[in-house]
Amino acid sequence: MSWRDLGAGEVRADHVGERHTLAGWVARRRDHGGLIFVDLRDQSGICQLVVNPERSPEAAKQAHGIRNEFVVQAEGEVVARAPDAVNPNLPTGEVELQVDSLRVLSTAPPLPFQLDEEGVDETLRLRYRWLDLRRERMQRNIRTRARAVSAIRREMEAAGFVDIETPIMGKPTPEGARDFLVPTRLQPGRFFALPQSPQIYKQLLVISGFERYYQIARCFRDEDLRADRLQELTQLDVEMAFPDQEFIYELSERTMQSVWRDCLGVEVEAPFQRMTWDEAQARYGSDKPDLRFALEIEDATELTRGSEFGVFAKAPAVRFLRVPQEFSRADLERLEGLAKEWGAKGLAYLVYDEEGEVRSPIAKFLSHEELDGFRSEPATTVLFAADEAAMVARVLGALRLHLGRELDLIDREAWRFLWVTDFPLLEWDEEENRWKAVHHPFSRPNDESLELLDSDPGAARAVAYDLVVNGIEIAGGSFRIHEPELQARIFGLLDISPDEQRDKFGFLLDALAMGAPPHGGIASGIDRLSMALLDEPFIRDTVAFPKNQAGVDPMSGAPTEVSPEQLAELGIAVITEKE
Repeated sequence: MSWRDLGAGEVRADHVGERHTLAGWVARRRDHGGLIFVDLRDQSGICQLVVNPERSPEAAKQAHGIRNEFVVQAEGEVVARAPDAVNPNLPTGEVELQVDSLRVLSTAPPLPFQLDEEGVDETLRLRYRWLDLRRERMQRNIRTRARAVSAIRREMEAAGFVDIETPIMGKPTPEGARDFLVPTRLQPGRFFALPQSPQIYKQLLVISGFERYYQIARCFRDEDLRADRLQELTQLDVEMAFPDQEFIYELSERTMQSVWRDCLGVEVEAPFQRMTWDEAQARYGSDKPDLRFALEIEDATELTRGSEFGVFAKAPAVRFLRVPQEFSRADLERLEGLAKEWGAKGLAYLVYDEEGEVRSPIAKFLSHEELDGFRSEPATTVLFAADEAAMVARVLGALRLHLGRELDLIDREAWRFLWVTDFPLLEWDEEENRWKAVHHPFSRPNDESLELLDSDPGAARAVAYDLVVNGIEIAGGSFRIHEPELQARIFGLLDISPDEQRDKFGFLLDALAMGAPPHGGIASGIDRLSMALLDEPFIRDTVAFPKNQAGVDPMSGAPTEVSPEQLAELGIAVITEKE
């Protein structure tokens, strides 16, 4: 049986006078007192059906009973629309199908929400995800994502990278987030872990002689969900032997150019801008700065060393933003409240009115030299943060983004790509009182940092780099450690004992000792890349079947309880917390 011989969105003026069969979903039905108009939708688009009771009484009888999202088959003649009925917004807007035969293939009850309805609760959308995915925006998102992956594969294979799958069930290792554990009936009391990334496997593949590896890999991280974070994620994973940092940059830039061209029809200029991590923190208060607007952070630490304003004089770092807006007292109180939420003790300010006169409770404590340094255009507010450098960067970076959105400073049509380089190798965790890896424990310190590992580990920098677009990190990578002695040394700094090193990473250390070449690479989160590409605020809307913020699938009900018999077979006992 042939259900259709043409897509609904493929009907054109060239088909006028021809007979065709279409099939799809009823997007809309309109009864005009005899004539019934049906917008028929399939993956190719929409075509208008016209059911005339004088032409086909039986088809009209069927059409009276259909509702939105019924699946129907229609056969008839393609005719030109009257000039005043042409719809210029549709590719099929010049034609319609005069229906001779209409067949209902599947019915639908009253829907929990309409496909063109705005503001539908996300839980309801996820509960009926198959309906949600029929919406034009979701169809666009998932199809665009697929085109992006296709472009990525084309570039990887053109550059000689081999697609190799790595295991989904592996060994639990400390890589940052919590592992999802998988029990096994054949080994009671033992667990596999779902991979947080294929990090170790891809290093082993390069050590094995596959000098250029790539994979579109599934990764799993048992962590709290946010607007830009998933527990199940997909990433482009790339690794190469004898790595060339410029080659990795050029390959990534070429790949992103292909993605933007294929998916959006946008030509992206390369090479991309580069900036060190220290510069990004100082100028934008972020390791993923949004460069679509200015509003850079400026430094006043040296200028205020001898200030009569004690908060400035005593602070390790004093920095400020010049905001092109004359804020009221109420505005400043609101901004100070936000700054305190981000960790600031307060928010000092200078407001320049329309005449250029300054008003501020701190102005009387500032010298002429200081005031000259802060002098700004009329109708401008200067906002200060004074504290430890990391705190100042965090507060002013968050404030900068907030004001960029609130004051509509962002160029929404721009694509601003940026390489952030020379990341810190380690960061100190106050709660656990130990060093942690900024990227992961396999990142290579640069040559200048090797001598700092014992004397000042926090100053060590890694051969690590992130790719950012419009304030969203879409890729990150590093050169890896290929010497077992250096890897063991880094493990030691991370408070991983020699016994734990052998237990968790012994096979990697053994592989590194058996002719491991220098190697490195990059990974790009497909979900977050799609989020940037589509300008979607929520990463879940780039995925076909995501979990909600609680890590639950409202559609299937997963995760669910399992039977005591299945738990017993796995040797697992569930402890229920008392309320």
